[in-house]
Amino acid sequence: MPATPADDTLRIHGFAALRPGPRLLVMGGVHGDETCGTAGIERVLGELADGTLALQRGQLTLVPIANPLARRRLAREGERNLNRAFMPRTVPVDNEDRLANLLCPLIERHEVLLDLHSFESRGEAFAMIGPRDNDGPLEPFARAAEEGRLALHLRTPTVVEGWLDIYAAGLAQRAGGAAPGAEALGYGCGTNEYIRSRGGYGVTLECGQHRDPVAPEVAWRAIRRTLALLGMAPLPPELAGEGPPPAPRLLRLAGVSDRLHQGDRFVRDWATFDAVRAGEPVGLRHDGAVVAAPGDGFIVFPNARALPGSEWFYFATRSERVLG
Repeated sequence: MPATPADDTLRIHGFAALRPGPRLLVMGGVHGDETCGTAGIERVLGELADGTLALQRGQLTLVPIANPLARRRLAREGERNLNRAFMPRTVPVDNEDRLANLLCPLIERHEVLLDLHSFESRGEAFAMIGPRDNDGPLEPFARAAEEGRLALHLRTPTVVEGWLDIYAAGLAQRAGGAAPGAEALGYGCGTNEYIRSRGGYGVTLECGQHRDPVAPEVAWRAIRRTLALLGMAPLPPELAGEGPPPAPRLLRLAGVSDRLHQGDRFVRDWATFDAVRAGEPVGLRHDGAVVAAPGDGFIVFPNARALPGSEWFYFATRSERVLG
């Protein structure tokens, strides 16, 4: 499908209160088939337009559709995955490179990022956070407490950590145990990894299944709760009086299994966060070999439509990390 002029226009809405405060960026539509974040952002834009919502301090930037070409196609990607190898390019070669060259400087001007997504399989909404504070080579970070506090106040039943660690492990697994190089690791970096590398912090909110009619409400509530947490705007009446957020279940990604052949299939229709026991069959290879759970834990992001050579499902275990 050829590109159109609309695919070359990125819509960015900026609001600045006269009182200084946090600089918050909210993005939707990084993947074109994930429409709930766009719907939540558009609702907030309507509230700002009609005066239902007034920014009291700080700066708010809203990007309803971060990948217009992918959205027009209602596909995950325009020409590649925008949420991988997310970095500026001196010589951009595709649609996503050109978008990253606009979005990276935008992200750098902000302190906090809320990136709104959804997923293919059945399952409930959850938040994804980055590493604990560390000065290691993979993803050094010093704002884990603030990031965890934001995830906590989004009030999802589950919070997941460990993305970049398990991405690096997956690369090593595909390379037969060899440690991935810096360029390969860079491909695993998305919007949140980018803002962390620039001194900010960010949370990915997976609002539920792509087609879940509740997902746009999840996105809207997340934006309004984030604004309230940062002291930028009060909660709306329907969210006021919620009380302290309950402690979520915290999981850590511990493994990834790739789909190796078109004939590989799951033994049943898995949903994200379905519990499994050690040794329980999860899928069957095209030759009949069983792919079993490596331990007691949970299935995350099962994708029966995964292309051969790409992630089929993730495996997570419970974490003892404390948020907030």
